[in-house]
Amino acid sequence: MDFGQLQSRIRALLKERRAILLVHYYQRPEIQEIADILGDSLALSIEAARTDAEVIVFAGVHFMAESASILSPDKTVLLPRPDAGCPLADMIDIERLEKARREHPGATVVTYVNSTAAVKSCSDFCCTSANARQVVASIEGAGEILMVPDGNLARWVAGSTDRKIIPWEGYCPVHHRLDTETVLRVRDRFPKARFAAHPECRAAVLALADYVGSTSGILKYAASCDSEELIVGTEEGILTQLKKENPGKVFISAAEDFVCEDMKKITLEDIYRTLEQMKPIVKVPDGVRIAARKALDRMIAVS
Repeated sequence: MDFGQLQSRIRALLKERRAILLVHYYQRPEIQEIADILGDSLALSIEAARTDAEVIVFAGVHFMAESASILSPDKTVLLPRPDAGCPLADMIDIERLEKARREHPGATVVTYVNSTAAVKSCSDFCCTSANARQVVASIEGAGEILMVPDGNLARWVAGSTDRKIIPWEGYCPVHHRLDTETVLRVRDRFPKARFAAHPECRAAVLALADYVGSTSGILKYAASCDSEELIVGTEEGILTQLKKENPGKVFISAAEDFVCEDMKKITLEDIYRTLEQMKPIVKVPDGVRIAARKALDRMIAVS
């Protein structure tokens, strides 16, 4: 079957299964085209919890499907490729987090949503790249704040607060490998372009940016900035939506290899097979889910 046939059959199966298709901005264009909801990882899960769908098909990576399960425990959550993981999420686990807590007694743990459900369950707050500064600002007291697992995000937040931020030394390999030399070469080619970067990038790269923000933030910035050219410092999948929303503007990826291989694992064939077989299912057990939900709810309350 070609893309069009597969897309039609997927839409028919979604209706038959009373299912909803959540698609992250970093997914393949042909998958973004048939999304019920297209967006950031946590925003997708929050929206899904508000629907009357019985089944959630998550075109994303494993921690995103876990978040959907945490927020929608009564729904069936399907992840078309269970091997679609996140190297950043793998850079911390419960044992290492508990060790860090012992080393910093009294510290508030703020965990990026790019983490496993188990790590969320041992955290005080969760945050996204869009609301990390807001979450930190909401925490009462003068104690230390341990931010895990993305050190680049933590250091970016630290630049906007007087609070003592302890960054975990994890990183997203895709964003972290973007360096200043690469950005400067692209800016030389497009001297009139603005540069928008994701806070998962290194501090030196963020220092060159005209705007720093999440994927949804970059989309808003692209629509509002007065430049007709924008260099985009995040995974290349977002270019699909940027071009769709801003047909008169030019978007340039900050690097030729700005691709998350895990995000690109899912294909239309995978989604079709998942809906036919109603598996693989991602289900977070209550012992983990209830504690992880508290950390997510604390974040949602201040967002």
